[in-house]
Amino acid sequence: MNLKELLKKSSVTLLDVRENDELINEGYVPGAISIPMNDIPSQLEIIRKFSTPLIIFCRSGIRSEKIVNYLKNEGFKDVYNGGGFKEINQLINSY
Repeated sequence: MNLKELLKKSSVTLLDVRENDELINEGYVPGAISIPMNDIPSQLEIIRKFSTPLIIFCRSGIRSEKIVNYLKNEGFKDVYNGGGFKEINQLINSY
């Protein structure tokens, strides 16, 4: 299943791992949950309660890839790198 198909699912969770100042300066993705990258380890129990699939994104996709790998190492199975903020917004707005 590709990213666009995943985004069409009603139970998908979007997780934005950008820093708070990036959210203020660049904008938000509607419906996304914001947890900055460095806070992810301390928020694992909360993240485990999110609906899956879980799509992680950041500014360019580099941090989100690191978080996807981290979460997989922590036992998460249905997690995907959504790439960058602009790409996710375009995909969401295309359907």
